[in-house]
Amino acid sequence: MSISDTTFDYCLAHTTVDNPLLAELERETHLRTLNPQMLSGPYQGALLRFISLMIRPEKILEVGTFTGYASICLASGLGDGGMLHTIEINDELGWIIRAYIGKAGLDKKVCLHLGDATTIIPTLEEQFDLVFLDAGKLDYPLHYEMALAKTRTGGFLLIDNVLWDGKVAGGHQKDETALALRAFNDLVHSDPRVENMLLPLRDGLMLIRKL
Repeated sequence: MSISDTTFDYCLAHTTVDNPLLAELERETHLRTLNPQMLSGPYQGALLRFISLMIRPEKILEVGTFTGYASICLASGLGDGGMLHTIEINDELGWIIRAYIGKAGLDKKVCLHLGDATTIIPTLEEQFDLVFLDAGKLDYPLHYEMALAKTRTGGFLLIDNVLWDGKVAGGHQKDETALALRAFNDLVHSDPRVENMLLPLRDGLMLIRKL
């Protein structure tokens, strides 16, 4: 689905995104990182927040923290004893993640793991109510399998960037990431362990429920 900039701007203008801390983090991400477009941003961030508030998860797993924007949004739905485990492979981002998690007052609700998700996920003993995958796209099949095993029955997984700037649905044959994501989307859609819905939001967001 393609919508005009005017329509998108209208949708954004009628979406609650009034969070000064997230706006500050977005500005600092643009100033301090080489790929600020990796940030979830206010529109998708609002959806992640709403989903978390609707599910009211006790345990959340996030793979691919970047600067912590989505972490703060997802943590909005955690109860008093809830915990979000977030994994970021780039340890140079640790300072900005910790700084803004602290500013958000989420020190006791967000546990940051710096390193490779494939070695960290197996060490987590929790069963998760909600999972958000947003790390290396070529690693999605492995991260999906590892995260699904840690997701409770009836739990949800959200997977970002599955349309890859329209190249996945557009039939591109030379983009390695688009080809990998097309195969991954087919894998999820044919997986009898889950039901799924692909949303054309930003760069594509796959919603999955474990059966």
